[in-house]
Amino acid sequence: MAGAPPLPADDEQDGGVGAIADFFRDAEAAQDQPLLWLLTRQQSLAQALSGLFHGPAALVQLRLWVFLQLAGQGEALLPRERIAELFHALRPEALETVLKRLRDVGLLAWDETQRAYALPPLAQRVAGLLAPLTGTQGDDEDGGELATLLGQVVGSNQLGNLDAAQLQLLHAQLARLHGEFADAIASGSEFRLRQARQRYDRAATLIDRASEAISTIIGNSRGQLALERAARGLGQAQSRLLAMASQFNRALQQMDRQRVTLGTTGLTSTDVKRWLQAAPQPHELLAGALAQPGFVAALAPHELLDVTEAEFERDRPQPTQAEELPAAQDAPEGSLSAVALPRELHDLNALLGDWQQAGGAPLRSVADALLGPRALATRYAQLAYKAQLLPLLGDPQAEVLPGATGALARQPWRVQWLAEQQALAHDDIALLSLGHLVRSGHEEPPAPPPPADTQTAPAPETPPHG
Repeated sequence: MAGAPPLPADDEQDGGVGAIADFFRDAEAAQDQPLLWLLTRQQSLAQALSGLFHGPAALVQLRLWVFLQLAGQGEALLPRERIAELFHALRPEALETVLKRLRDVGLLAWDETQRAYALPPLAQRVAGLLAPLTGTQGDDEDGGELATLLGQVVGSNQLGNLDAAQLQLLHAQLARLHGEFADAIASGSEFRLRQARQRYDRAATLIDRASEAISTIIGNSRGQLALERAARGLGQAQSRLLAMASQFNRALQQMDRQRVTLGTTGLTSTDVKRWLQAAPQPHELLAGALAQPGFVAALAPHELLDVTEAEFERDRPQPTQAEELPAAQDAPEGSLSAVALPRELHDLNALLGDWQQAGGAPLRSVADALLGPRALATRYAQLAYKAQLLPLLGDPQAEVLPGATGALARQPWRVQWLAEQQALAHDDIALLSLGHLVRSGHEEPPAPPPPADTQTAPAPETPPHG
């Protein structure tokens, strides 16, 4: 444009607002920018950063590496031999070029008396600005930039030199994260939503750790208008971001309801999507899929209509018909029946009761009790059942039972088995263990063991056998 002043060169070294004013439409507008005025007062810092980052990317990375290595040594003076040892892998001409640039921009000073290099205060400031570059987190990992800003805000507040610009940078970062998370929720993509939820959890953890410091900043910003306004905006951004947890939960629940399970395999549509995304060459999955296309042999319109009508009629709900209540009916007569006990239990009770009433000898044979008055008519099953009932005689737990079982336990007889057997003239039973029924109060000590030539019997608890 005619009459317009030429733009200053990029490498112009003269500072001040006057040099920058040439870029503005109105030179007086440059004088009304407080931030621009503050930046123009940092000419040495701007020149140092320009010297570090000027040139190709590889050369910039080499300068940064050398500078950060020197700043991280923790020594006041660095002799030339120490620097040569530290960067022995570099070519000498490359190292000399980097050291010369650092000396030119004021990031490295040569002490002639000590014959060593030293880092001036300006280098310490630049190293503090470049500290995030030495972190282990990458740019794509969530929490790196946010953690750096939170650390600067919290640290500056502890040192008492916090300003509104730092709070505004943190406010802008929280607003950017809120926008990204809102876009992920609105996208409807399950994978993007779950990835955003992981980022949100990490960001929320960092904010929770710094929430106390942020509250302190908001409380201590009274009287400073810019700082108070920035602190309140930061608090609102923090609340908006933390309130998004419920939105993530609702969106994830909606995704879970939309997930489809493929039959009884246990695979879901999410598993299929994840597998397709991990497939190295998904286009090869269609190889040969369309080689043999299917053809319809014949189409009869009237048959299709008949089938369609039948399907409609089958699926159409039938109207409910009014049904009358059933007529009254008399309740059927019922009967209460109980399981009848075997007749042998009553016979054994009756036989023992007759022996008690008859008196006489207080000792009775077990065989008489088991075989009963009709010995030849007694079957093996009946005798075995009675033998299993004999241990109930005198049982204190069975005595309290009602009915025939309790009556048998209350009989004044006790069974005593012997380790011998006797032969029986019976069709079903050949041998029977010897034993006695003794009336209560007439028990005797157990019999001595049989002689060696006597046939031994099983233990008394074993039931009779045929």
